[in-house]
Amino acid sequence: MKLLNTINSPADLKRLQASQLPLLADELRDYIIQSVSRTGGHLSSNLGTVELAIALHYIFDTPDDRLIWDVGHQSYAHKILTGRKDRMNTLRQLNGLSGFPKRDESEFDSFGTAHSSTSISAALGMALAAKLKGEDTYSIAVIGDGAITGGMAFEAMNNVGVYDDINMLVILNDNDMSISPPVGALNSYFARLMSGKFYAAAKNVGKTVLPAPMRHIARKFEEHAKSMIAPATLFEEFGFNYIGPIDGHDLEALVPTLQNLKERKGPQFLHIVTKKGHGYKLAEADPILYHGLGKFCPEEGIKPVLAAKPTYADIFGNWLCDMAAVDKKLIGITPAMKEGSGMVQFAKDYPERFFDVGIAEQHAVTFSAGLACEGLKPVVAIYSTFLQRAYDQLIHDVALQNLDVTFALDRSGLVGADGATHAGNYDMAYLRCIPNMVVMAPSSENEARQMLTTAYRYNGPAAVRYPRGAGIGIEPEKELTALPLGKGDILRKGKNIAILAFGTMVNPALSAGEELDATVVNMRFVKPIDKELICEMAKTHPCLVTVEEGTIHGGAGSAVMETLAEEKLTHPVLLLGLPDKFIDHGDVGQLLAMHKLDKHGIMASIIERFGKIDDSGKE
Repeated sequence: MKLLNTINSPADLKRLQASQLPLLADELRDYIIQSVSRTGGHLSSNLGTVELAIALHYIFDTPDDRLIWDVGHQSYAHKILTGRKDRMNTLRQLNGLSGFPKRDESEFDSFGTAHSSTSISAALGMALAAKLKGEDTYSIAVIGDGAITGGMAFEAMNNVGVYDDINMLVILNDNDMSISPPVGALNSYFARLMSGKFYAAAKNVGKTVLPAPMRHIARKFEEHAKSMIAPATLFEEFGFNYIGPIDGHDLEALVPTLQNLKERKGPQFLHIVTKKGHGYKLAEADPILYHGLGKFCPEEGIKPVLAAKPTYADIFGNWLCDMAAVDKKLIGITPAMKEGSGMVQFAKDYPERFFDVGIAEQHAVTFSAGLACEGLKPVVAIYSTFLQRAYDQLIHDVALQNLDVTFALDRSGLVGADGATHAGNYDMAYLRCIPNMVVMAPSSENEARQMLTTAYRYNGPAAVRYPRGAGIGIEPEKELTALPLGKGDILRKGKNIAILAFGTMVNPALSAGEELDATVVNMRFVKPIDKELICEMAKTHPCLVTVEEGTIHGGAGSAVMETLAEEKLTHPVLLLGLPDKFIDHGDVGQLLAMHKLDKHGIMASIIERFGKIDDSGKE
């Protein structure tokens, strides 16, 4: 790490000779591999943007020039080059570095990201702000070929074309070689030529000096010349000056091209081609496997480990295949999360009924509504945090029309290392306020399978929200059995205190209930809430406690309070859940304990609120 050890800021980087940058890239790539092997994290995407991060900080004047990494899971090199190298050992850990850009972590993180397709909109806002304030700074958005398919990216590009005097650059990081022509010396040469002053001056002379017929001929020549190199027309029509594609790992091409673009006015669009996992053969061979991973040995790579228990994604994937086998109307939909959502086998077995719509959550939901209108039965597999992006479509296109769409919400509750941007803390609150919705939260693998069947057979919109990772180890039944709609289950009968638990909180609540001799109820349904059971518990217990792995404000506990108010039952109720704040990254067990949502925390909160209660119900 001879060069990397001298870099603590972009100012240090700028002191290097351009000829030293390839060696720095090698050191930086090796440092990322070693760091991620110790902490876990995103690897393939970060190895693919090493040269780009170096070139951007070498040419542009960050943080005055605003640099935005779309999604942000490819920003590790950026973090290392901007003074956070010595903290990489804390990556994605409690009180450590975030796995994504974060404004309160560094002044070099111009915009917090983690969801896709937001960078161009933010960069346009920053570029126009600079213009209005009279500042001569640049805004750069780095967006991937997957993220640019998102509707928000196209909305932003459509808006960019209105402004021809802003300092703004969009870099398309295209890491899928199949959608681009080969890159090499000729492409790099033409890209540098077209980004240079000579080419820009020639275009302007042609526009102002040549007679109209010759200007037309010159323009056609220019268009044909560009078409030999890249599919520029789309981005040119949006108002960008399109350059590329060039090899995103070739610093000899990348650095001068960026330098030329920096000196130009108006929206610029640079198309680079990179390879996920570049420089690490195992990640190059299987970039999906090495996308997000835990600790590993760099020399040996990831070793296959048989999971002790199936994950909830596995439970969903198996259920999807089983239900598809008995109902030909079932359609599986995902917004670019086939592997994460457990749909790989379904896609193989039923390719004609599987639709990956790309990173387009809004489209996924309304697409499912269209299918439901025609009598098919769509199942949308989507992470809880990503469904938030399609909230209007969920309300207007599905629920308002009471269409039969099933939502399988993975990653509900806390997600650990990915932090606040990916946590599914809000789904119970934002779903239960929508008319016609059914919302369920399983406490085990078997219950998840039952609830998916319940949701599928319900004639209307229904959601099953389940956590990331494995369950408690209860093997699912093979039968496709539905649960009685809106009915909870009393797990143990005790005295004085009734704990009404939802989803993942059922088991710690049951452990706490054993210690406190409390009644424990698995509520199962957030909506419709089991009003009859709530009233029964209120009439037979002097104190009620609700426990949920979701926001307290507007969540499942609020539904219990609303029921008591409707029934004119005045009752002391303790609401336990996640507080009204964004919860940072860290181990899920640590985070739950910090917020008193483990067994000991639940017990402590109950005793603190109610004290010790005797058999008469008195505190």
